[in-house]
Amino acid sequence: MLFSQATGRKVVSTDTATTVGIITDFVIDPRLPGVIALTLAKTAGRDHTLRWTNITAFGADAVTVPTSSSVEAPDTRVAELANKSHDLLHKRVLSTAGAALGVVVDVEFDQASGRFAALLLDDGGAIDATRLLGIGSYAAVVRA
Repeated sequence: MLFSQATGRKVVSTDTATTVGIITDFVIDPRLPGVIALTLAKTAGRDHTLRWTNITAFGADAVTVPTSSSVEAPDTRVAELANKSHDLLHKRVLSTAGAALGVVVDVEFDQASGRFAALLLDDGGAIDATRLLGIGSYAAVVRA
């Protein structure tokens, strides 16, 4: 699945069959590399973070969670990674050899694990996500 396909998807609680939020962003950990949490809009309370471990299923039409309490306030690590400097979309990609490879326009990820499969670039190319080393405020760095 792609970030662009998942953004805007409803998150539904299976215990009440109600929508608890809508996916607006992805909190990523470049060490995995993968998604560790989702940021939601239109939640009932002030909390807006859904940890990947709280997801029951990431389906074609909706993401399901066991209860609405699965949506929570971000802990310190999630809040740190949710910082905009850790966003991957629209970042330049540089190799460890110093070559500019393009700009990330989308990310392919595994719906079951949240792990990245590929970074899709503006030139139509793709980079295997296992090459991702880090994400900074200016660029994402990948192994040459």
